[in-house]
Amino acid sequence: MASLGNSSHHILQTQQISTNSFPNLNNSLCGTSRDVSFLRFGIPRSRLGLLRLSNHADAHPSIDTTPIFELPLLSSEEVETFQAIERLRLCRVRHKGKQQYLAMYSSIFGGITTDPAAMVIPMDDHMVHRGHGVFDTAAIVDGHLYELDQHLDRFVQSASMAKINQPFDRETMRSMLLQTVSASKCKNGSLRYWLSAGYGDFLLSPSGCVESTFYAIVYQSSNSYDLKGIKVITSSMPIKPPVFATMKSVNYLPNALCQMEAEENGCFASIWLDLEGFIAEGPNMNVAFVTYEKELLIPRFDNVLSGCTAKRALSLSQELVKKGEIRGVSVRDVTVEEGKRAEEMMLFGSGVLVRPIIQWDDQVIGNGKEGPIARALLDLLLEDMKSGPSTVRTPVPYSQSA
Repeated sequence: MASLGNSSHHILQTQQISTNSFPNLNNSLCGTSRDVSFLRFGIPRSRLGLLRLSNHADAHPSIDTTPIFELPLLSSEEVETFQAIERLRLCRVRHKGKQQYLAMYSSIFGGITTDPAAMVIPMDDHMVHRGHGVFDTAAIVDGHLYELDQHLDRFVQSASMAKINQPFDRETMRSMLLQTVSASKCKNGSLRYWLSAGYGDFLLSPSGCVESTFYAIVYQSSNSYDLKGIKVITSSMPIKPPVFATMKSVNYLPNALCQMEAEENGCFASIWLDLEGFIAEGPNMNVAFVTYEKELLIPRFDNVLSGCTAKRALSLSQELVKKGEIRGVSVRDVTVEEGKRAEEMMLFGSGVLVRPIIQWDDQVIGNGKEGPIARALLDLLLEDMKSGPSTVRTPVPYSQSA
Protein backbone atom coordinates (compact mmCIF):
# COMPACT_ATOMS: atom_id res chain seq x y z
CA MET A 1 0.00 0.00 0.00
CA ALA A 2 1.23 3.48 -0.77
CA SER A 3 2.43 5.47 2.22
CA LEU A 4 0.83 8.76 3.16
CA GLY A 5 3.04 11.83 2.87
CA ASN A 6 6.76 12.25 2.42
CA SER A 7 9.09 10.30 4.68
CA SER A 8 11.33 13.36 5.05
CA HIS A 9 8.59 15.18 6.98
CA HIS A 10 8.98 14.55 10.70
CA ILE A 11 5.98 16.48 11.94
CA LEU A 12 2.51 17.13 10.69
CA GLN A 13 2.42 20.14 8.40
CA THR A 14 0.01 22.61 10.00
CA GLN A 15 -1.16 26.11 9.31
CA GLN A 16 -2.26 28.55 11.97
CA ILE A 17 -5.50 30.24 11.00
CA SER A 18 -7.49 33.00 12.58
CA THR A 19 -11.08 32.09 13.41
CA ASN A 20 -12.34 35.65 13.93
CA SER A 21 -14.30 35.43 10.70
CA PHE A 22 -15.65 31.95 11.45
CA PRO A 23 -17.62 31.98 14.73
CA ASN A 24 -18.95 28.46 14.14
CA LEU A 25 -15.45 27.04 13.96
CA ASN A 26 -14.71 27.69 17.61
CA ASN A 27 -17.88 25.89 18.66
CA SER A 28 -16.94 22.85 16.63
CA LEU A 29 -13.51 22.85 18.27
CA CYS A 30 -14.92 22.80 21.79
CA GLY A 31 -13.99 26.35 22.78
CA THR A 32 -10.33 26.40 21.82
CA SER A 33 -8.24 29.57 21.44
CA ARG A 34 -8.74 31.95 18.53
CA ASP A 35 -5.65 30.52 16.80
CA VAL A 36 -6.02 26.80 16.22
CA SER A 37 -3.82 24.10 14.77
CA PHE A 38 -4.93 21.32 12.43
CA LEU A 39 -2.59 19.02 14.31
CA ARG A 40 -4.33 19.39 17.64
CA PHE A 41 -7.93 19.88 16.74
CA GLY A 42 -8.64 18.77 13.16
CA ILE A 43 -11.15 20.40 10.86
CA PRO A 44 -14.95 20.08 10.96
CA ARG A 45 -16.22 17.37 8.64
CA SER A 46 -18.11 19.95 6.53
CA ARG A 47 -14.81 21.72 5.72
CA LEU A 48 -12.82 18.69 4.59
CA GLY A 49 -11.83 18.56 0.96
CA LEU A 50 -11.47 22.35 0.59
CA LEU A 51 -7.99 23.55 -0.26
CA ARG A 52 -7.42 27.24 0.35
CA LEU A 53 -8.95 30.42 1.76
CA SER A 54 -10.37 32.87 -0.77
CA ASN A 55 -9.92 36.59 0.05
CA HIS A 56 -11.09 38.17 -3.20
CA ALA A 57 -14.71 38.85 -2.28
CA ASP A 58 -14.44 42.63 -2.70
CA ALA A 59 -12.84 42.49 -6.11
CA HIS A 60 -14.99 39.61 -7.32
CA PRO A 61 -18.42 39.62 -5.63
CA SER A 62 -19.51 36.56 -7.60
CA ILE A 63 -16.76 34.35 -6.15
CA ASP A 64 -17.84 31.88 -3.48
CA THR A 65 -16.32 33.15 -0.23
CA THR A 66 -16.97 30.03 1.83
CA PRO A 67 -14.04 29.62 4.26
CA ILE A 68 -11.51 27.21 2.74
CA PHE A 69 -8.79 25.49 4.75
CA GLU A 70 -5.55 23.84 3.78
CA LEU A 71 -5.38 20.16 4.64
CA PRO A 72 -2.49 18.69 6.64
CA LEU A 73 -0.05 16.28 5.01
CA LEU A 74 0.69 13.27 7.19
CA SER A 75 4.25 12.00 7.11
CA SER A 76 5.13 8.31 7.18
CA GLU A 77 6.49 8.76 10.70
CA GLU A 78 3.18 10.13 11.91
CA VAL A 79 1.26 7.25 10.46
CA GLU A 80 3.72 4.78 11.93
CA THR A 81 3.47 6.42 15.37
CA PHE A 82 -0.29 5.94 15.30
CA GLN A 83 -1.41 9.56 15.02
CA ALA A 84 -3.62 8.44 12.14
CA ILE A 85 -4.98 5.60 14.26
CA GLU A 86 -5.80 8.06 17.04
CA ARG A 87 -7.85 10.10 14.57
CA LEU A 88 -9.71 6.96 13.53
CA ARG A 89 -10.40 6.18 17.18
CA LEU A 90 -11.80 9.68 17.64
CA CYS A 91 -14.14 9.13 14.70
CA ARG A 92 -15.38 5.92 16.32
CA VAL A 93 -15.92 7.66 19.64
CA ARG A 94 -17.96 10.38 17.95
CA HIS A 95 -20.10 7.87 16.10
CA LYS A 96 -22.44 5.96 18.38
CA GLY A 97 -23.92 3.35 16.07
CA LYS A 98 -26.22 0.47 16.88
CA GLN A 99 -23.46 -2.05 16.21
CA GLN A 100 -20.36 -2.47 18.36
CA TYR A 101 -17.36 -3.91 16.50
CA LEU A 102 -15.51 -6.34 18.72
CA ALA A 103 -12.89 -8.10 16.58
CA MET A 104 -11.60 -8.22 12.99
CA TYR A 105 -9.44 -10.68 11.12
CA SER A 106 -7.55 -9.44 8.05
CA SER A 107 -5.40 -11.63 5.84
CA ILE A 108 -3.37 -8.49 5.04
CA PHE A 109 -2.48 -8.02 8.71
CA GLY A 110 -2.25 -11.77 9.19
CA GLY A 111 -4.05 -11.64 12.53
CA ILE A 112 -6.93 -10.37 14.65
CA THR A 113 -7.43 -6.90 16.11
CA THR A 114 -9.94 -5.84 18.75
CA ASP A 115 -9.36 -2.12 18.11
CA PRO A 116 -12.22 -0.76 15.94
CA ALA A 117 -9.93 2.01 14.66
CA ALA A 118 -7.67 -0.62 13.09
CA MET A 119 -10.54 -2.39 11.32
CA VAL A 120 -9.70 -0.95 7.90
CA ILE A 121 -9.01 -2.19 4.37
CA PRO A 122 -7.04 -0.65 1.48
CA MET A 123 -8.89 1.74 -0.81
CA ASP A 124 -7.48 -0.08 -3.83
CA ASP A 125 -9.01 -3.35 -2.70
CA HIS A 126 -11.16 -4.39 -5.66
CA MET A 127 -14.03 -5.12 -3.30
CA VAL A 128 -14.17 -1.38 -2.58
CA HIS A 129 -13.90 0.27 -5.98
CA ARG A 130 -15.10 -2.56 -8.28
CA GLY A 131 -17.49 -4.48 -6.06
CA HIS A 132 -15.49 -7.63 -6.81
CA GLY A 133 -16.06 -9.50 -3.59
CA VAL A 134 -18.46 -11.85 -1.82
CA PHE A 135 -19.62 -12.06 1.78
CA ASP A 136 -21.77 -13.98 4.22
CA THR A 137 -22.98 -13.81 7.80
CA ALA A 138 -23.66 -16.15 10.70
CA ALA A 139 -25.47 -15.35 13.93
CA ILE A 140 -23.77 -15.87 17.28
CA VAL A 141 -26.29 -17.25 19.77
CA ASP A 142 -25.37 -18.26 23.32
CA GLY A 143 -21.74 -18.82 22.35
CA HIS A 144 -22.58 -20.86 19.24
CA LEU A 145 -22.43 -19.97 15.55
CA TYR A 146 -25.77 -20.71 13.94
CA GLU A 147 -25.61 -22.43 10.54
CA LEU A 148 -21.92 -21.62 10.13
CA ASP A 149 -21.31 -24.49 7.73
CA GLN A 150 -24.38 -23.73 5.63
CA HIS A 151 -23.34 -20.10 5.26
CA LEU A 152 -19.72 -21.03 4.62
CA ASP A 153 -20.73 -23.46 1.85
CA ARG A 154 -22.69 -20.68 0.17
CA PHE A 155 -19.74 -18.33 0.66
CA VAL A 156 -17.37 -20.71 -1.12
CA GLN A 157 -19.89 -21.20 -3.95
CA SER A 158 -20.29 -17.43 -4.34
CA ALA A 159 -16.52 -16.99 -4.51
CA SER A 160 -16.34 -19.62 -7.25
CA MET A 161 -19.08 -17.87 -9.24
CA ALA A 162 -17.25 -14.54 -8.82
CA LYS A 163 -13.98 -16.15 -9.98
CA ILE A 164 -12.16 -15.26 -6.75
CA ASN A 165 -9.39 -17.61 -5.70
CA GLN A 166 -9.49 -18.71 -2.09
CA PRO A 167 -6.32 -17.68 -0.21
CA PHE A 168 -7.04 -20.53 2.24
CA ASP A 169 -8.96 -23.77 2.05
CA ARG A 170 -12.45 -24.01 3.53
CA GLU A 171 -11.42 -25.62 6.83
CA THR A 172 -8.69 -23.04 7.41
CA MET A 173 -11.17 -20.20 6.86
CA ARG A 174 -13.62 -21.94 9.20
CA SER A 175 -10.95 -22.11 11.90
CA MET A 176 -10.07 -18.45 11.37
CA LEU A 177 -13.72 -17.47 11.79
CA LEU A 178 -14.06 -19.43 15.03
CA GLN A 179 -10.85 -17.91 16.40
CA THR A 180 -12.04 -14.41 15.52
CA VAL A 181 -15.30 -14.93 17.41
CA SER A 182 -13.34 -16.37 20.33
CA ALA A 183 -11.06 -13.31 20.43
CA SER A 184 -14.11 -11.02 20.42
CA LYS A 185 -15.55 -12.74 23.53
CA CYS A 186 -18.96 -12.14 21.98
CA LYS A 187 -21.64 -14.62 23.05
CA ASN A 188 -24.54 -13.04 21.17
CA GLY A 189 -24.09 -11.04 17.98
CA SER A 190 -23.06 -11.57 14.38
CA LEU A 191 -20.06 -12.72 12.37
CA ARG A 192 -19.68 -11.24 8.88
CA TYR A 193 -16.90 -12.21 6.51
CA TRP A 194 -15.70 -11.23 3.04
CA LEU A 195 -13.51 -12.60 0.28
CA SER A 196 -12.17 -10.00 -2.16
CA ALA A 197 -10.40 -10.26 -5.50
CA GLY A 198 -7.61 -8.38 -3.70
CA TYR A 199 -5.75 -5.09 -3.55
CA GLY A 200 -3.08 -3.64 -5.79
CA ASP A 201 -4.52 -1.12 -8.25
CA PHE A 202 -7.63 0.71 -9.48
CA LEU A 203 -7.92 -1.19 -12.76
CA LEU A 204 -10.94 -3.21 -13.82
CA SER A 205 -9.36 -6.65 -13.98
CA PRO A 206 -7.91 -8.13 -10.78
CA SER A 207 -4.94 -9.51 -12.72
CA GLY A 208 -2.70 -6.89 -11.10
CA CYS A 209 -3.88 -7.62 -7.56
CA VAL A 210 -1.32 -8.99 -5.11
CA GLU A 211 -3.63 -11.77 -3.89
CA SER A 212 -7.22 -12.29 -2.85
CA THR A 213 -8.02 -11.02 0.63
CA PHE A 214 -10.09 -12.48 3.46
CA TYR A 215 -11.71 -10.37 6.18
CA ALA A 216 -14.04 -11.10 9.08
CA ILE A 217 -15.69 -8.87 11.69
CA VAL A 218 -17.59 -9.76 14.84
CA TYR A 219 -20.13 -7.20 15.97
CA GLN A 220 -22.68 -6.95 18.71
CA SER A 221 -26.15 -5.64 18.05
CA SER A 222 -29.60 -6.06 19.51
CA ASN A 223 -31.19 -9.02 17.76
CA SER A 224 -34.77 -8.51 18.89
CA TYR A 225 -37.04 -10.34 16.48
CA ASP A 226 -40.36 -8.58 15.95
CA LEU A 227 -43.56 -10.34 14.92
CA LYS A 228 -45.49 -7.13 14.28
CA GLY A 229 -47.11 -7.09 10.84
CA ILE A 230 -45.58 -4.89 8.17
CA LYS A 231 -46.44 -3.36 4.79
CA VAL A 232 -44.53 -3.92 1.56
CA ILE A 233 -44.70 -2.59 -1.98
CA THR A 234 -43.78 -3.95 -5.38
CA SER A 235 -40.35 -2.63 -6.33
CA SER A 236 -39.92 -0.52 -9.46
CA MET A 237 -36.15 -1.15 -9.34
CA PRO A 238 -34.85 -3.66 -11.90
CA ILE A 239 -33.98 -6.97 -10.31
CA LYS A 240 -30.46 -8.32 -10.70
CA PRO A 241 -29.98 -10.97 -13.41
CA PRO A 242 -29.98 -14.53 -11.99
CA VAL A 243 -26.21 -14.96 -12.35
CA PHE A 244 -25.70 -12.04 -9.94
CA ALA A 245 -28.80 -12.56 -7.80
CA THR A 246 -27.83 -16.14 -6.95
CA MET A 247 -24.37 -15.21 -5.60
CA LYS A 248 -23.96 -13.24 -2.40
CA SER A 249 -21.67 -10.53 -3.75
CA VAL A 250 -20.99 -7.09 -2.30
CA ASN A 251 -22.80 -5.50 -5.27
CA TYR A 252 -25.82 -4.43 -3.23
CA LEU A 253 -26.64 -1.10 -4.85
CA PRO A 254 -29.85 -2.47 -6.47
CA ASN A 255 -30.79 -3.97 -3.09
CA ALA A 256 -30.12 -0.69 -1.30
CA LEU A 257 -32.21 1.28 -3.80
CA CYS A 258 -34.97 -1.32 -3.50
CA GLN A 259 -34.98 -0.88 0.29
CA MET A 260 -34.82 2.91 0.07
CA GLU A 261 -37.82 2.92 -2.26
CA ALA A 262 -39.81 1.01 0.37
CA GLU A 263 -38.81 3.37 3.16
CA GLU A 264 -39.66 6.42 1.05
CA ASN A 265 -43.17 4.98 0.71
CA GLY A 266 -43.56 4.24 4.41
CA CYS A 267 -43.08 0.50 3.99
CA PHE A 268 -40.77 -2.06 5.55
CA ALA A 269 -39.48 -3.58 2.31
CA SER A 270 -40.03 -3.87 -1.43
CA ILE A 271 -40.81 -7.07 -3.29
CA TRP A 272 -38.98 -7.83 -6.51
CA LEU A 273 -40.54 -9.65 -9.44
CA ASP A 274 -38.34 -11.73 -11.71
CA LEU A 275 -37.90 -11.11 -15.43
CA GLU A 276 -40.99 -13.23 -16.20
CA GLY A 277 -43.16 -11.39 -13.68
CA PHE A 278 -43.19 -14.07 -10.98
CA ILE A 279 -42.58 -13.17 -7.33
CA ALA A 280 -38.84 -13.22 -6.60
CA GLU A 281 -37.59 -11.87 -3.24
CA GLY A 282 -37.20 -8.83 -1.02
CA PRO A 283 -34.09 -6.59 -0.95
CA ASN A 284 -32.26 -9.02 1.36
CA MET A 285 -34.97 -11.47 2.38
CA ASN A 286 -36.91 -14.33 0.86
CA VAL A 287 -40.70 -14.16 0.70
CA ALA A 288 -43.19 -16.93 1.50
CA PHE A 289 -46.96 -17.47 1.65
CA VAL A 290 -49.56 -19.66 3.29
CA THR A 291 -52.51 -20.40 1.04
CA TYR A 292 -56.08 -20.86 2.27
CA GLU A 293 -55.53 -24.55 1.53
CA LYS A 294 -52.81 -24.45 4.25
CA GLU A 295 -49.90 -24.90 1.90
CA LEU A 296 -46.62 -23.16 2.77
CA LEU A 297 -45.47 -21.71 -0.54
CA ILE A 298 -42.12 -20.13 -1.44
CA PRO A 299 -40.79 -19.00 -4.85
CA ARG A 300 -38.10 -21.26 -6.26
CA PHE A 301 -34.49 -20.24 -5.70
CA ASP A 302 -33.34 -20.45 -9.33
CA ASN A 303 -33.39 -16.67 -9.89
CA VAL A 304 -32.80 -15.40 -6.34
CA LEU A 305 -30.36 -15.88 -3.50
CA SER A 306 -30.80 -19.20 -1.76
CA GLY A 307 -31.55 -17.96 1.75
CA CYS A 308 -30.14 -20.09 4.56
CA THR A 309 -32.89 -18.92 6.94
CA ALA A 310 -35.61 -19.66 4.39
CA LYS A 311 -34.24 -23.14 3.69
CA ARG A 312 -33.98 -23.90 7.41
CA ALA A 313 -37.55 -22.66 7.94
CA LEU A 314 -38.75 -24.99 5.19
CA SER A 315 -37.02 -27.89 6.90
CA LEU A 316 -38.45 -27.02 10.31
CA SER A 317 -41.92 -26.54 8.82
CA GLN A 318 -42.22 -30.33 8.59
CA GLU A 319 -43.03 -30.16 12.30
CA LEU A 320 -46.10 -28.13 11.39
CA VAL A 321 -47.04 -30.69 8.76
CA LYS A 322 -46.87 -33.45 11.38
CA LYS A 323 -49.11 -31.43 13.69
CA GLY A 324 -51.60 -30.79 10.90
CA GLU A 325 -51.13 -27.01 11.08
CA ILE A 326 -50.18 -26.92 7.39
CA ARG A 327 -50.94 -29.43 4.65
CA GLY A 328 -47.58 -29.33 2.92
CA VAL A 329 -44.69 -27.29 1.54
CA SER A 330 -44.17 -26.25 -2.08
CA VAL A 331 -41.29 -24.45 -3.83
CA ARG A 332 -42.41 -23.18 -7.25
CA ASP A 333 -43.21 -20.13 -9.36
CA VAL A 334 -45.74 -17.85 -7.66
CA THR A 335 -47.75 -15.18 -9.47
CA VAL A 336 -48.50 -11.80 -7.94
CA GLU A 337 -52.23 -12.56 -8.01
CA GLU A 338 -51.71 -15.82 -6.14
CA GLY A 339 -49.47 -14.15 -3.59
CA LYS A 340 -51.91 -11.34 -2.86
CA ARG A 341 -54.73 -13.89 -2.43
CA ALA A 342 -52.77 -15.77 0.25
CA GLU A 343 -53.98 -16.16 3.82
CA GLU A 344 -50.52 -15.27 5.13
CA MET A 345 -47.43 -13.63 3.68
CA MET A 346 -44.04 -13.35 5.36
CA LEU A 347 -40.35 -12.56 4.93
CA PHE A 348 -37.47 -14.88 5.86
CA GLY A 349 -33.98 -13.53 6.57
CA SER A 350 -31.16 -13.67 9.11
CA GLY A 351 -31.95 -10.12 10.26
CA VAL A 352 -35.67 -10.73 10.87
CA LEU A 353 -35.95 -14.55 10.93
CA VAL A 354 -39.70 -14.38 10.17
CA ARG A 355 -41.67 -11.17 9.67
CA PRO A 356 -45.39 -11.31 8.80
CA ILE A 357 -46.71 -9.06 6.02
CA ILE A 358 -50.23 -7.69 6.46
CA GLN A 359 -50.44 -5.51 3.33
CA TRP A 360 -48.83 -5.62 -0.11
CA ASP A 361 -49.36 -2.46 -2.17
CA ASP A 362 -53.08 -1.73 -1.70
CA GLN A 363 -53.99 -5.36 -1.00
CA VAL A 364 -54.59 -6.46 2.58
CA ILE A 365 -53.21 -9.95 3.15
CA GLY A 366 -55.65 -12.37 4.75
CA ASN A 367 -57.53 -10.70 7.58
CA GLY A 368 -54.90 -7.96 7.92
CA LYS A 369 -53.40 -9.49 11.05
CA GLU A 370 -50.30 -11.51 11.88
CA GLY A 371 -50.95 -15.15 11.07
CA PRO A 372 -50.41 -18.26 13.23
CA ILE A 373 -48.03 -19.99 10.81
CA ALA A 374 -45.60 -17.06 10.80
CA ARG A 375 -45.60 -17.12 14.59
CA ALA A 376 -45.11 -20.89 14.70
CA LEU A 377 -42.17 -20.70 12.25
CA LEU A 378 -40.53 -17.92 14.27
CA ASP A 379 -40.83 -20.01 17.43
CA LEU A 380 -39.29 -23.01 15.66
CA LEU A 381 -36.33 -20.96 14.40
CA LEU A 382 -35.70 -19.34 17.79
CA GLU A 383 -35.73 -22.73 19.48
CA ASP A 384 -33.45 -24.14 16.77
CA MET A 385 -30.95 -21.33 17.35
CA LYS A 386 -30.80 -22.09 21.07
CA SER A 387 -31.01 -25.89 21.17
CA GLY A 388 -30.87 -27.22 17.63
CA PRO A 389 -28.68 -30.11 16.47
CA SER A 390 -24.92 -29.90 16.01
CA THR A 391 -25.44 -29.58 12.27
CA VAL A 392 -26.68 -26.02 12.81
CA ARG A 393 -24.97 -25.03 16.08
CA THR A 394 -21.17 -24.81 16.23
CA PRO A 395 -19.69 -24.08 19.67
CA VAL A 396 -17.09 -21.32 19.81
CA PRO A 397 -13.86 -22.35 21.59
CA TYR A 398 -13.61 -19.35 23.89
CA SER A 399 -10.55 -19.01 26.08
CA GLN A 400 -11.09 -19.33 29.83
CA SER A 401 -10.93 -15.56 30.23
CA ALA A 402 -13.69 -14.99 27.63
